[in-house]
Amino acid sequence: MTSKDERLLFLEQMKDVQRIRRPNRAEVVAPRELTPGHLERQRAAVDAPSRDANPLTASDVDPLTAHDILSWQRPGVQHGVFRKLRLGQYPIEARLDLHRMTVEEARREVFGFVKDCVRYGLRSVIILHGKGERNPDRIAQLKSYLARWLPELDEVLAFHSAQKHHGGTGAVYVMVRKGDQQKQRNREIHGSR
Repeated sequence: MTSKDERLLFLEQMKDVQRIRRPNRAEVVAPRELTPGHLERQRAAVDAPSRDANPLTASDVDPLTAHDILSWQRPGVQHGVFRKLRLGQYPIEARLDLHRMTVEEARREVFGFVKDCVRYGLRSVIILHGKGERNPDRIAQLKSYLARWLPELDEVLAFHSAQKHHGGTGAVYVMVRKGDQQKQRNREIHGSR
């Protein structure tokens, strides 16, 4: 088959095809005029600093070393409950590993993790923060921040450095407050109001 035959065959196949009369371009509509309200909302969005809902301190913490023990409890936490937490006798229901995170990443993760624990009814969790032994200054940076952050969260009832088999002073057990659903469930089970 020659190129002339191919052309004739092509034209024969295309004889019923009709040309598209509209141009092959997108229709662009001119933007509406901005009203004073639009301009004010734009200005407010640019001027307003983004509000951080995370209350955790972002700076100025007391430096801790690899072997410092973290230990804290809110008033009202029973001695026996804190002792069981300290000894690692509660089952660990969730864990958060902060290794290789920046302070800002860890700050976001800890805040979200504790909120999620309350939402899902997790009461006894562990956070792995590392010891900071490889740091040239021997300061455990994430551990130092974590010691400051956990008491700032109302949902945290107590925390203590972990037992050796759970990471020792490179990890911390955290006891989380009951969520509203858990409180309601306990009221229904035990008949109190």
